[in-house]
Amino acid sequence: MVEHPDVALVRRGYQAFATGDLVTLSEVIADDAIQSQPGTGAMSGEHKGLQSILAFYGRLAAETNGTFRAELQNLYTDGNGCVVAYHRSIGQRGAKQLDAGTVLIFTVRDGAARHIHGCQQDLDEWDDFWA
Repeated sequence: MVEHPDVALVRRGYQAFATGDLVTLSEVIADDAIQSQPGTGAMSGEHKGLQSILAFYGRLAAETNGTFRAELQNLYTDGNGCVVAYHRSIGQRGAKQLDAGTVLIFTVRDGAARHIHGCQQDLDEWDDFWA
């Protein structure tokens, strides 16, 4: 089975995130993209533009001493630019452990992610981890 191009793009982004490949992330995410993160904690809010999104990813790594990872579980598409990615957010921050379900909803247009909207399985756990 041939993978849908939007799904392949998001999978490529996850692989680049896992290896810290900023060049590939810069190809996958549009310059004017927005990543919205839920909650009230330090990692919540809108990250506007590629550089802001990459800085957010850098903070995920820095705040967890490099332990944060997104273990991709499944990808789904509607075939019209929407890709839903389910992953486990895993990391350690001091004495705190994180292993939580996360969904990212990607809007893909013209071969790049334009909007990335995050949802957490347990928003309180997510906020507490980053507090």
